[in-house]
Amino acid sequence: MVDLSKLKSCLISKGYAVSTFENASDAVAYLDNGIDKKSVGMGGSVTIEELGLYEKLASHNEVYWHHRIPNGETSASIRDKAKNTDIYLSSINAITKDGEIINIDNVCNRIASIVYGHEKVYLIIGKNKIEENFEKALWRARNIASPKNAQRLKLNTPCAIKADRCYDCKSEDRICRGLSVLWVCPKTANIEIVLINENLGY
Repeated sequence: MVDLSKLKSCLISKGYAVSTFENASDAVAYLDNGIDKKSVGMGGSVTIEELGLYEKLASHNEVYWHHRIPNGETSASIRDKAKNTDIYLSSINAITKDGEIINIDNVCNRIASIVYGHEKVYLIIGKNKIEENFEKALWRARNIASPKNAQRLKLNTPCAIKADRCYDCKSEDRICRGLSVLWVCPKTANIEIVLINENLGY
């Protein structure tokens, strides 16, 4: 297990609320109990999928996630509804031990919702996303998270076909189109970091 206490202290000093959990089931229970009778949007996230958060929260909240598209809706219409919700949940691609948070995105709805527009944002982070410094965190986002996501989505990109690194390709299917770096919590934002001492997502 990783000692999350130093990272927690660092994130608190940067203006975030932080909760830490030794296992995923306790984190899920915390979120399920804390988010009730709200409208909830979710960003594209294997971590959220692995935790089963959509099913948990949808039983007592109004949840919009483009990974679960109801009849009569489209991915675009669900993303549009998700951007106007009370609560937004996402994971991230990487975080440094100094609390710099890195995300690479395709449509960039996830980047936009993390930084602005919701009553509260929860960022759910497994220990595998923690890197020593900015260079390693950016490398992780580009060369581990993005290729695995492209492969999962069965896209026609060099990184999806070879699943080894970013090729900075010109493919129409390219998913790494936007980069965000949070040095500190954005002004006026209400972001809670949920750190879990397990490997989750990409």
